[in-house]
Amino acid sequence: MTVRLAVIGAGAWGQSWVRVVATTERAQLTWVCDQAAGARERAHAVAPTARLTGHVDEVLAAGDVDAVIVATPSSTHAALAQRALAAGKHVLVEKPLALSVADAEAVAAAATAAGKVLLVGHLMLYHPVVERLRALIDGGELGDLYYLSSTRVNLGRLRSDENALWSLGPHDLSMIDYLVRAPIATVTARGESFLQPGIHDVVFVTLGFEPHPGGPTLAHLHVSWLNPRKERRLVLVGSKKMVEFDDVAPDKLHIYDRGFDRPPDFASYAEYLTLRYGDVTIPQVPMVEPLAAQLRHFLACILDGVPPRTDAASGLRVVRALAAAQASLDASRER
Repeated sequence: MTVRLAVIGAGAWGQSWVRVVATTERAQLTWVCDQAAGARERAHAVAPTARLTGHVDEVLAAGDVDAVIVATPSSTHAALAQRALAAGKHVLVEKPLALSVADAEAVAAAATAAGKVLLVGHLMLYHPVVERLRALIDGGELGDLYYLSSTRVNLGRLRSDENALWSLGPHDLSMIDYLVRAPIATVTARGESFLQPGIHDVVFVTLGFEPHPGGPTLAHLHVSWLNPRKERRLVLVGSKKMVEFDDVAPDKLHIYDRGFDRPPDFASYAEYLTLRYGDVTIPQVPMVEPLAAQLRHFLACILDGVPPRTDAASGLRVVRALAAAQASLDASRER
């Protein structure tokens, strides 16, 4: 069977969706929708058989559309996803699911009412290294997790409809949610707006988690589009080993057999801790394009009944964390 797909939004990221859908088995790209004629022309060069339009209503009324991919600006995600679900379409909506908790809840409710698949575009959860990190945690190789630290910074890609937290933070928050699997208890955020009034260019977020076996108790995020170099880094520190995921480096995963050992008879005395400085392992992780993997998963959800990995509940948890961080940012600005 084949799923007939429409891509709504053919900007820079939407063009990637056009390419992937046009070249993936069990998918047929039937429509591309964008208000800009230039974007439609670029999509036509990649997928010449797809029908082109500047009107969303035309796509949602089409009989040859089973599912839509919403790759429009974040401020439009919630409304477009709800309209597509109401039209009886399965929906893959880019991150974040919405720009408010209320809107995210409304989209989740619409998906339930429609009985259709809703997949949120948390791309990093389809990255092979993130899957390996999950396996390392589940297998106990890292021991108890102490904390996580993520950095997602670059110079450029300014947005006017969202700040760096909402633009970049969903990637790291979705990974943390996937790896930690514990409710967030506290959220504190600080940041500054240097380039555009009221739109934070740099944000630091600290998360505290409810107590759970195996930890962690703490996670920290640094996101910015005002930084001299591009970094995409996630560090996990455990009682047995530490791990670094560097998505910019050719060797993306490093496992460090490093830390402190404590003799069992002296569990309460720091002076008896001994430094363990072991080997660094760079495992071979077969790489696949996360976007293509995400699309294949979406198709499997529709055709095979596979439960969505990044479902409405996960999208809602990320939006709640973003909203809590934004509230902390706003409160700090008022002081």
